Amino acid sequence: MEILSEDAGFKCADGADMAAYVARPSAGSSGDRRPAIIVVHEAFGLNDQIRGVARRYAEQGFVAMAPNLFARVGDVMNEKNIESAMKPLWSLPPEKRNDPDAIRALMGAMPEAERKVMEIFYLGRDAMEKQMAADLMNCKDHLQRQSYVRGDRLGITGFCMGGGLAYQLSTMHPFVSVPFYGANPKPIESVANISGPVLAFYAGEDERVNAGIPSIVEAMVRYKKAFQMKIYKGAQHSFFNETRPVYNREAAEDAWESALAFFNRHLLH
Repeated sequence: MEILSEDAGFKCADGADMAAYVARPSAGSSGDRRPAIIVVHEAFGLNDQIRGVARRYAEQGFVAMAPNLFARVGDVMNEKNIESAMKPLWSLPPEKRNDPDAIRALMGAMPEAERKVMEIFYLGRDAMEKQMAADLMNCKDHLQRQSYVRGDRLGITGFCMGGGLAYQLSTMHPFVSVPFYGANPKPIESVANISGPVLAFYAGEDERVNAGIPSIVEAMVRYKKAFQMKIYKGAQHSFFNETRPVYNREAAEDAWESALAFFNRHLLH
């Protein structure tokens, strides 16, 4: 199947420009309007690995759009600065990585660019995630306006930070949702608003994220949602990312096949 891909963008409701990467089957590959999947990046931003995920979905017949959710602060939140800021953070014990006091102590020794990354990403996390959720809804609106997209057949998937956002967006629109090792929707009671099916993947050795599993399972049962999940024994957070040392081929390949089957079942048929 011939794939078209390009760096594109769209306007948000507040007038901000949002950069994105789009991959889709060419018009000659049979389709008129096709289902679309929003691919939400990890904390490292819109990079080649995420572009690769988008292309993989396009090769399977979907329109895939991966927005750069750091576009509003792109001069600071670029991959180099994020990588540099993350290294000292990951040197902390897991229980300290969301501790504001521990983060502030680290920031005191950081260069200005890395310090700004930490201010935005950790100390300003709630405000950032609310803005990202709004930007993803603008991404959804943009896709629904495209002549090559079936606006009633939309999916969303994301990883780490993006997994939490995929969960959150499920409470805001009836997406077919596939979050990878993502934080629970906030507040957990917003699960009541989910109307699309959810397939969630978790890493067995991901203590911080997995602490939220009992709450999300209880909420999905309480509100009678269409929910499936899978925990990969021995896998670590970010196991799907082939560019990371924690990449787990067996878990990643199984999760890919499961995610693809889930999207095929709910979006193509």
